[in-house]
Amino acid sequence: MPKKVKKRHLLDYSILIPYLILCVLGLIMVYSSTSYLLLENGQNPSASVINQSIFWVLSLIAIALLYKMKTDVLKNQRLIMAAIAVLTILLLIVVFFGKEINGAKGWLQIAGFSIQPAEYLKIISIWYLSLTLSKRQNSVQKDFLGTVKRPLAMVIGLTALIAILPDFGNAAVIFLIILVLLLASGVNYVYTLIVGVGGFCLSTFTIWLINITNGKILPGRLKYIYNRFAIYQNPFSDELNKGHQLVNGYYAMFNGGLFGRGLGNSIQKKGFLQEAQTDFIYAIVVEELGVIMGILILALLFFMIVRIILVGIRSRDPFNSLLCIGIGAMFLIQVFVNLGGITGVIPLTGITFPFLSQGGSSLLMLSICVGFVLNISADEKRKNLGL
Repeated sequence: MPKKVKKRHLLDYSILIPYLILCVLGLIMVYSSTSYLLLENGQNPSASVINQSIFWVLSLIAIALLYKMKTDVLKNQRLIMAAIAVLTILLLIVVFFGKEINGAKGWLQIAGFSIQPAEYLKIISIWYLSLTLSKRQNSVQKDFLGTVKRPLAMVIGLTALIAILPDFGNAAVIFLIILVLLLASGVNYVYTLIVGVGGFCLSTFTIWLINITNGKILPGRLKYIYNRFAIYQNPFSDELNKGHQLVNGYYAMFNGGLFGRGLGNSIQKKGFLQEAQTDFIYAIVVEELGVIMGILILALLFFMIVRIILVGIRSRDPFNSLLCIGIGAMFLIQVFVNLGGITGVIPLTGITFPFLSQGGSSLLMLSICVGFVLNISADEKRKNLGL
């Protein structure tokens, strides 16, 4: 009879260790990128990193609880529906009463902390679609539209609430995650191709229409979308206004060179690059630590993502497989969208860099994802050992 193995011995350190390294580095960079301006404004220079640290402690607790949980609990339909119901209420509150920051109402103030419900929709969408599609794999092949229309309608409806805020960056990320999960579910690739090509054509036409009308077809609060598309190809044409953020991000990365100016020695964080600790944190990392360190950070993050996807590919359980692949895809999409924005490949979206950027909701959501994957990895190891 096989010897019983305690779950802590099945922990996947190839995922946990990169997570811990990235989070610690994130705390260091949040402090480095915020302390100067906080001190200049007469505030506690550690205020931002303390806030981020509180969310990291909560994240570690969440990972521990999720790891100890049986994977069968994750397949509880009632639990998922309850999470969707709570999130829907929070999103509706944000739509009508949310705090507006940089033109978007995406935050709730709770006990002195800012909570961004849109971040949690990513993991809940992955969780819900993974369970739904894993239960309907046979019917997906026979009746694709009839099988997926209800779960897709629910997720797309919630995504539409995010777009209303407006938060098109997170909405686009969720849309891409949906495409990945549909492909991974075993659906005929033709259907996913149709949805993907259709979405691409519609997006391209919309962008073209916005450009030829100089953004006049957009409502007043959505004018910023046209501004971002108009400026990202040549931000230096309006360096002191609309292109200010992107240009200073370029300066930050150029200043860093191969080995950086040294930790804490960024020039651009001193008022030139606004909100440097959020979606432009990677530019500050390169400025202070250099291109080589920036590449090493990306390598560590990509290693972690590959490990997560491999757990999904090797999983025998369809739910476990879809959940891990969806989470790995989300991490990968966020990295490319963030880097694409700060390098001018795509318009700025406000998507944070995983684990490094300041943002309690983002860190907690990403950590919950890591907790899910660690649990599934241990469960699959146990099955392989015949325990």
